[in-house]
Amino acid sequence: MTWTEWFIFFIIIQVIHGLGTWKLYIKAGRKAWEAFVPVYNAIVLMKIINRSPWWTILLFLPIINLIMFPVIWVETARSFGKNTYTDTFLAVVTLGFYNYYLNYMVDVEHVKDRSGNPKSSSGEWVNSILFAIVAATLVHTYFMQPYVIPSSSLEKSLLVGDFLLVSKYNYGARVPMTTVAAPMVHDTLPKLKKKSYLFNDDYSKRETAWQNKLQLPYMRLPGFEKIDRNEIVVFNQPADTLLDMNNFRPDRNYYKPIDKKTNLVKRCVGVPGDSLEIRNGFVYINGKKNELPDRAELQFSYEVILKEGKGFDRTIVEQLYNRYDITDGIYSPDGKKIIIPAATDKAIAMFKNHPSVADIVRYASPKGERDPNIFPHNPNYNWNNDFFGPLYIPEAGKTIELNSKVLPLYKRVISEYERNDVRVEGDNIYINGELATNYTFKQDYYWMMGDNRNNSLDARAWGFVPFDHVVGKPVFIWMSIGNFNNGIKNWNIRWDRVFTTVSGSGERVSYLIPFLVVLFGWIGFSKWRKRKKANS
Repeated sequence: MTWTEWFIFFIIIQVIHGLGTWKLYIKAGRKAWEAFVPVYNAIVLMKIINRSPWWTILLFLPIINLIMFPVIWVETARSFGKNTYTDTFLAVVTLGFYNYYLNYMVDVEHVKDRSGNPKSSSGEWVNSILFAIVAATLVHTYFMQPYVIPSSSLEKSLLVGDFLLVSKYNYGARVPMTTVAAPMVHDTLPKLKKKSYLFNDDYSKRETAWQNKLQLPYMRLPGFEKIDRNEIVVFNQPADTLLDMNNFRPDRNYYKPIDKKTNLVKRCVGVPGDSLEIRNGFVYINGKKNELPDRAELQFSYEVILKEGKGFDRTIVEQLYNRYDITDGIYSPDGKKIIIPAATDKAIAMFKNHPSVADIVRYASPKGERDPNIFPHNPNYNWNNDFFGPLYIPEAGKTIELNSKVLPLYKRVISEYERNDVRVEGDNIYINGELATNYTFKQDYYWMMGDNRNNSLDARAWGFVPFDHVVGKPVFIWMSIGNFNNGIKNWNIRWDRVFTTVSGSGERVSYLIPFLVVLFGWIGFSKWRKRKKANS
């Protein structure tokens, strides 16, 4: 829905509310017109039901308001003496239209100074759960979101099994675009394996599938910093679909709204306005080799050639895995070679000295060899994982010249991310039906890559990441579990990573002990204060 459509919908809701409650407002000592004035009517209603005016804000926060509306319907009925389980049930199942019955059909009286505390233990239990969900959803949506590292694309900086806290407010919290969804759940309901949200994903209507009538337009609260080059960022995968996040389509995708696409975490190696190129696996920005932070270590894939007559069995392979800190393990399919999917220069330098090793060769695609799975998926661009670019990363407000050679790089940006109709006739490009020789970008874009260069599905596959896909900034590791993907019986806690920061320089420092000291100190102080108060 557009903002105009949402405004009309909002006014209709206000009229429905006013028609169903104006007599109740009068019985509560207010004026009838107060039931019809947008926002003000909610503030007045909070006074009528004896609740804090701050509740009004919760009514206008997407997802949270889905929880608050039934609460308000029930509270309104109870404020006019309707306290039975039947009244509560009718208020909820009629979606608030039970108030029409109270407004026109029943002679009710307003209960002034009504206690906000539930009158039964079950009511108190439900009340506590509801507001715990509201509080948790508020924090999860606008302040801090938990996230777990599922893959090794940023190994050494972030490990598989790291449990992160992702800040939403650094770059500005994105207001939920999917308005009807389960709170604190991403795209799938646990156990049920069903979508957690309401969205039109009918592929037969692929031209308008992203225009879900209950979607809010993109909006983000102000942040206090921009994404810096080489920062680690959590974002929604631009090419995600409901089918398979790895088997994305290189043209348009019609399956998920932006805020329900799969969350990924990568390093932002290119920011808006940069010219990016990859040479032999290394990123160059504006012609200069990109220098990563000291906690980051690049990893590449290698083939180990063994000396004549030498070999490794599986037991020795496991020992070598631990000795040389090889991220994804090493294996020897035929006993004559060892394939190392990911290793740092430091690990390879040590492994090269092993008496059974003759040579170690890094896997790298030759320059000029085209990989069809690499962006922009066009035969005119002979790019691959190791040799890529150069290309310009779009910046909001900047204009580029548009022609048939450049279009493959930016067609997805112009059509999918910035919602334009793009048509090509011969050498002519038409945008929204008009001949175009240039294009001005509407938002910033970023280039996200993994440090594990040969084992990372990243921007080299799908291209630019729009700013409206950015979720937040990982700031803290509160738990870290080794062997995370090998079953709970094999888990082990990596204590040196627990309560450490994601960013920073030098060795990681765990703040777990100081946290526990402060926590138990506060608990002890609170008990002492209560005991002292009880004895006074």
